[in-house]
Amino acid sequence: MNPAANLILVGPTGAGKSCIGRHLAGQYGLRLIDADEAIEQRAGASVAAIFEAEGEAGFRARERAALAELLVEEGLLLATGGGAVLDPDNRQLLRARGFVVHLDVSRSQQLERLADDTGRPLLQREDRDAVLDAMAIQRAPLYAEVADLRFDTDGLGIADAAAQLAGHLDRQWQRGDSL
Repeated sequence: MNPAANLILVGPTGAGKSCIGRHLAGQYGLRLIDADEAIEQRAGASVAAIFEAEGEAGFRARERAALAELLVEEGLLLATGGGAVLDPDNRQLLRARGFVVHLDVSRSQQLERLADDTGRPLLQREDRDAVLDAMAIQRAPLYAEVADLRFDTDGLGIADAAAQLAGHLDRQWQRGDSL
């Protein structure tokens, strides 16, 4: 068991981090922070606009700074972006500052959930399936590295996924204070 003051959700795009996070934040009395939304607020621009102007490297630098700033706090439910685990410093920070849940999802479910999505720059290509496969190969071991718990959201609606995950959290996560 990893006693932690923060609950952190990591996982691939379309796994349900933000949606499930909304349900869990209220249940556990945590303040929900969507990392991508926080980056957008700080930059005054959308993730897509940041990618266009600064490239992925520029976005990742902003992501690293935002995570470092946010995770000084306690009592958060942080829904990270799918690529947050790419940076070794981010992985260390996530592990040190929270109980990390890896929300996982199958490729077919990702494609279904993201079919109409136009806001994710890395997926604005015809070969989404190949892009998602490449991301999974690169990122899956990194999600496993930081996770205290892995939870599969395949075939579950948001409310059911949140309820089932809460059951696991009640058994495996002891909320700590002042870490």
